[in-house]
Amino acid sequence: MKTGLKITAFAAAVAATFGTAYGVGAGVTPLSKGDRATSDPHGAHDEMSTQPPTPGGLQISERGYTLALQTPRIAAPGEPTELRFAITRDDTGRKVTAYRTEHGKQLHLIVASRDLTTYRHLHPTRAADGTWTTPVELPKAGAYRVFADFTPQPEKEGLTLGADLSVAGTYAPQDLPAPATTAKAGDGYEVQLAGKPKAGSPAELTLAVRRNGKPVTDLQPYLGSYGHLVALRAGDLAYLHVHPNEGGPGPNVSFTATAPSTGTYRLFLDFKHDGEVRTAAFTVRAGQSGSAHPEAAEGHDH
Repeated sequence: MKTGLKITAFAAAVAATFGTAYGVGAGVTPLSKGDRATSDPHGAHDEMSTQPPTPGGLQISERGYTLALQTPRIAAPGEPTELRFAITRDDTGRKVTAYRTEHGKQLHLIVASRDLTTYRHLHPTRAADGTWTTPVELPKAGAYRVFADFTPQPEKEGLTLGADLSVAGTYAPQDLPAPATTAKAGDGYEVQLAGKPKAGSPAELTLAVRRNGKPVTDLQPYLGSYGHLVALRAGDLAYLHVHPNEGGPGPNVSFTATAPSTGTYRLFLDFKHDGEVRTAAFTVRAGQSGSAHPEAAEGHDH
């Protein structure tokens, strides 16, 4: 995923999230220039455009490539399943076998429930014929969105494609958690969010990681960064790509994002500490650029 709100994660279903700030997920806070393993996977520029980026993940096909999900249904919640898919070329129908490496991986896969209460960041493996596989276990029945974040050779710009996935069983959708500036990540970890995305203009989002009330100052690199952020827009699960900022190894990780519209977004921050990757999730509301009261600008968009 490409694991970078110009959002390069605010794309993909997770709803139209931060403007591919763009697309589903991107590394937050990269390593210092001397330690950086990879460059921004989505080609972030030093000078960010004021135009909202187009969210990713809303289409199964784009720019001549298609996400061919071979396991669109899972028999039951909680059942371990091998998810199989390929990226195919529209002109030939052949599977893509050559990819650029971004954040240490050739392809990043995100799975999110349509109600944005379940999130998985997976790392599939590719066979020689171009078929990708990864184990997955989803906890509840219902509708999900699969996002593939990748850059095929010889392209220079990345793509985020999305496809629907369903889990059989009785479906009881959950309400989106209320907006909050703090989120738990288990074992005493808590992450605090400062800043809000704005529609049509870049905004800095800073996340501070603490454990048992103490700042964590020794975050470990994860996919070439000290944090990885995925932003999805509630309602359509637009995938936004995020541009990482310099910093680390903690307690703060930050990124710059541009929301494509006002509304509600769900943010998923992955960070690594003591050898384990943890996830903190936030619900945020993006207001109009320059609005003193962002929530008021979006009306009753819940």
